[in-house]
Amino acid sequence: MSGKADSGARVPGTERVCGRCGHEAAVYGLSAGLAQLEILCKQLYETTDTTVRHQAEKALVEFTNSPDCLSKCQLLLERGSSSYSQLLAATCLSKLVSRTANPLPLEQRIDIRNYVLNYLATRPKLAAFVTQALIQLYARITKLGWFDCQKDDYVFRNVIADVTRFLQDSVEHCIIGVTILSQLTNEINQADTTHPLTKHRKIASSFRDSSLFDIFTLSCNLLKQTKQSEQTVTIASGKNLNLNDESQHGLLMQLLKLSYNCLNYDFIGTSTDESSDDLCTVQIPTSWRSAFLDSSTLQLFFNLYHSIPPSLSPLVLSCLVQIASVRRSLFNNAERAKFLSHLVDGVKRILANPQCLPDPNNYHEFCRLLARLKSNYQLGELVKVENYPEVIRLIANFTVTSLQHWEFAPNSVHYLLSLWQRLAASVPYVKATEPHLLETYTPEVTKAYITSRLESVHVILRDGLEDPLDDAGLVQQQLDQLSTIGRCEYEKTCALLVQLFDQAAQTYQELLQSTNSSAADITVQEGRLTWLVYIIGAVIGGRVSFASTDEQDAMDGELVCRVLQLMNLTDSRLAQAGNERLELAMLSFFEQFRKIYIGDQVQKSSKLYRRLSEVLGLNDETMVLSVFIGKIITNLKYWGQCEPITSKTLQLLNDLSLGYSSVRKLVKLTAVQFMLNNHTSEHFSFLGVNNQSNLSDMRCRTTFYTALGRLLMVDLGEDEDQFEQFMLPLTAAFETVAQMLSTNTFNEQEAKRTLVGLVRDLRGIAFAFNAKTSFMMLFDWIYPAYMPILQRAIELWYHDPACTTPVLKLMAELVHNRSQRLQFDVSSPNGILLFRETSKMITTYGNRILTLGEVPKDQVYGVKLKGVSVCFAMLKAVLSGNYVNFGVFRLYGDDALDNALQTFIKLLLSIPHSDLLDYPKLSQSFYSLLEVLTQDHMNFIASLEPHVVMYILSSISEGLTALGCCSSLDHIVTYLFKQLSRSTKKRPTPMATDDRFLHIMQQHPEMIQQMLSTVLNIIIFEDCRNQWSMSRPLLGLILLNEKYFADLRNSIVNSQPPEKQQAMHLCFENLMEGIERNLLTKNRDRFTQNLSVFRREVNDSMKNSTYGVNSNDMMS
Repeated sequence: MSGKADSGARVPGTERVCGRCGHEAAVYGLSAGLAQLEILCKQLYETTDTTVRHQAEKALVEFTNSPDCLSKCQLLLERGSSSYSQLLAATCLSKLVSRTANPLPLEQRIDIRNYVLNYLATRPKLAAFVTQALIQLYARITKLGWFDCQKDDYVFRNVIADVTRFLQDSVEHCIIGVTILSQLTNEINQADTTHPLTKHRKIASSFRDSSLFDIFTLSCNLLKQTKQSEQTVTIASGKNLNLNDESQHGLLMQLLKLSYNCLNYDFIGTSTDESSDDLCTVQIPTSWRSAFLDSSTLQLFFNLYHSIPPSLSPLVLSCLVQIASVRRSLFNNAERAKFLSHLVDGVKRILANPQCLPDPNNYHEFCRLLARLKSNYQLGELVKVENYPEVIRLIANFTVTSLQHWEFAPNSVHYLLSLWQRLAASVPYVKATEPHLLETYTPEVTKAYITSRLESVHVILRDGLEDPLDDAGLVQQQLDQLSTIGRCEYEKTCALLVQLFDQAAQTYQELLQSTNSSAADITVQEGRLTWLVYIIGAVIGGRVSFASTDEQDAMDGELVCRVLQLMNLTDSRLAQAGNERLELAMLSFFEQFRKIYIGDQVQKSSKLYRRLSEVLGLNDETMVLSVFIGKIITNLKYWGQCEPITSKTLQLLNDLSLGYSSVRKLVKLTAVQFMLNNHTSEHFSFLGVNNQSNLSDMRCRTTFYTALGRLLMVDLGEDEDQFEQFMLPLTAAFETVAQMLSTNTFNEQEAKRTLVGLVRDLRGIAFAFNAKTSFMMLFDWIYPAYMPILQRAIELWYHDPACTTPVLKLMAELVHNRSQRLQFDVSSPNGILLFRETSKMITTYGNRILTLGEVPKDQVYGVKLKGVSVCFAMLKAVLSGNYVNFGVFRLYGDDALDNALQTFIKLLLSIPHSDLLDYPKLSQSFYSLLEVLTQDHMNFIASLEPHVVMYILSSISEGLTALGCCSSLDHIVTYLFKQLSRSTKKRPTPMATDDRFLHIMQQHPEMIQQMLSTVLNIIIFEDCRNQWSMSRPLLGLILLNEKYFADLRNSIVNSQPPEKQQAMHLCFENLMEGIERNLLTKNRDRFTQNLSVFRREVNDSMKNSTYGVNSNDMMS
């Protein structure tokens, strides 16, 4: 590959790329800078010394930002001696054409585009990464210039003409041409963060309508030129491409990638998340119907699969997955049946000739293709296909074989189970007379899954393989699918599970009783039982009330009895040994059992309870609940040091405490009364403070005390003695911490552990106590006696988030007026006193956390922003709790409110805008607090310094699109409008703060104007989900900026095609029809109604217009 330019690489006018500064001047500077750039490139891409690489990177960033970057990039491409310098030039040019500030002129961009095409045409053998970077540059220029006109010609849209000359040359040129189309399709399909989403959608829609089908047709035509007999493809130049020649596989691969990119295009702007892959429907435009009604398109890809090398066939299958997912409405019923018939025939042919399927990539894509058969077509349609009986047999055999080879491509099994899950779920609804045969094949699939999992246990232990049971997410996903599959022909499923469970349990019991059994054998049986318990839980959880029979409930009873008997056996051995995985499976089983058979909605006459009564003597739900509680206490006693088991056990207890009837039955159990009276580390080791590896492991304590709090509340009433008795362990803990903090020398770690455990416990109780009577008992217990200890902890350990975050969260919970529980008597000052404590804590924490200085980016959330976020939430809760009259603070000279608000401002100014949006919890707490402040404390906002007001307005502006913080904007705009109205009516002079706020707004009109254009932009051009909320501030913004609104309106109208301008003008006229110059509720409601009609009419008007994007450019 030569880096030297030849004359063929130039096109007339290319010298303009150099900024029209004269080629000679650029050449003059070549010797000084070019060699240095080449050295920097080599250092960046080749050196292993990180210091050298960082310095090179820094120097190259400066080069990218230098004014002569454009001219030097061309010189690097023409005269650079290494591929790395060419890569740098292409990358820099991509950045230059992408920038939104100071964009390159149109003529310069046209010249760069032409230069790149010529450069690629004259150098077909560049390094692959250089070719890729140059094609990326061409795609970026084309996308961003899609709507640019020169003499009434859209200069960047002749993409097929641009690549035609490549397709008429050598194989290397053909590959470049096809790659250009492929990369362009991909580039236009992907939104980028630097340009507005609305602009991206306009370009993507225009490209879809004008070019995409032609590109897809071109790729199919090139693929169709395969001569099956000679194994060759005739390319456009008339030469033959030999499919047996590996060096020529590149073109075929690029053609398949191009076809896939066309079929994978986001046709209607849904931007689907890749994780929802198996639910996807391809929204092919109606204008493409001809390609799919013609069976040759489908046959082309099936034929290619059988004729091309296995390494390329995954791409063919990816295309077939997309074709199989074409939206149903593209066809009428007869056409769909015909299309499905061809599709099923193709699948049958692959199954009958499975030579390529052992390749993992082929296998994976084929499993995806099978799953699409049911996600896009109904079982009633499938059974009518001529070869259905044969195909369903082949698919069943393929599934059984796949499940039996569990170690091969485990991630692909999801798609096969998804297919069978959907087939099984459809059985009750199928109306076709043709047999679906699922009663024959579904049990085979269920059996294959269950037996293969059991057989895998021995192999995994023997060979030291990774255990799938350790991947909880994958196991849960498969069990959810199996729960539906196993319920089809449930009698066979249950018979199999009973048989396998009895065998495994008997063997397990014999091994335990035998004196010479090996630990490995016991572990194998425990592994098999673990799978069986998980599966039994899943199939019980798959019970659907309307489709269940008494016989099936009796079968559930058989399964439940066996698991409970196994539990009795394993629990009896916990003092000697236990199996963590088996315990987790038990908890999963209990959770499914609880959801289906315990609670207010369950019929207690169920046959399941009859079976439990016969076998285990459990006669009713109360006795079953006692088994649950017994298991929970056993787990907490023996597994207190195992975090996964403890947290899942406590979650089960928490779920049980939520049911109205079940919680009342639970309280009557002696075991529950034992828990309520003995919640100490002596009985529950996870409550201990000396055995925790780190402070965050104590999180499960909050769950435990939430459940205990709910149980206590059932019979608590106004019994303060019972409450005091319950709180004794916590009282003792607080006294211990108080004792420690009162001395100068104390064990800091022990004090922290005791305090963190205590505040987590209290937060659980506070969360559960959502009634006034019980919460007031808790409040009187903690205030004023123990509040100073919490304040002292914040002072001492503000720099340790593991300690401060639980304390702050407790305070945020205490001030939260959940269910109106914070209702103080009229003679009680407690509301004001509680706010003083809140203010003190926020001020103490805020002032101290700001002394930490610069925190590393990767630690900033944990060390600082998390605590700040909780403070914001705490302040919001207390300001909106409606139990404090905030006017009294200023009246009596109390600075508690001012201190809290000033600390909020200090904390806010220490946070960059980007962080406010990057961390969701921080965003949520900040914007919620801001809404309360602008609603009730606007005088405070108005009194702030100009730079603070601008910061807040900027954060609202940035949050409008992402978070829709319209209420805050509405409150500010309404306040401004009222102040302006007063000043024009010559009322008494407003307060100085009001005057200052008006002055700031008059000094910076662009801020309000920008928000007006942003809101209008969202309503007109974007998928506005909260139209009502957006409409509320918009009227105020318009009334404050009538002249700017008129200019904006004219600009949008003028950007439309001439024939649509009158209609757009009328839309705006109708928007303000009957609207008066005030912000009264009646006037706002009329505007909201007008806006709804306006948005609908504007969207209808712009549907067929490609011009609308220009107005968006102006607004962006």
